Amino acid sequence: MAKRCDICGKGPSTGNNISHSNHHTKRVYNVNIQRIRIIENGSKVRRKVCTKCIKSGNVVRAI
Repeated sequence: MAKRCDICGKGPSTGNNISHSNHHTKRVYNVNIQRIRIIENGSKVRRKVCTKCIKSGNVVRAI
């Protein structure tokens, strides 16, 4: 399952875990993706949408 928003295209980014001894290891910052029903072109469909798109009103939730 792709961890990418269907609306804005936001996906996972990478960075480092940094320990107290300043040792760096790679890690992944995943996006908060929710699978919700939205209204798209007049029909109800399930899409994977990030919470930023939900809160900003970029999608209309189907009830």
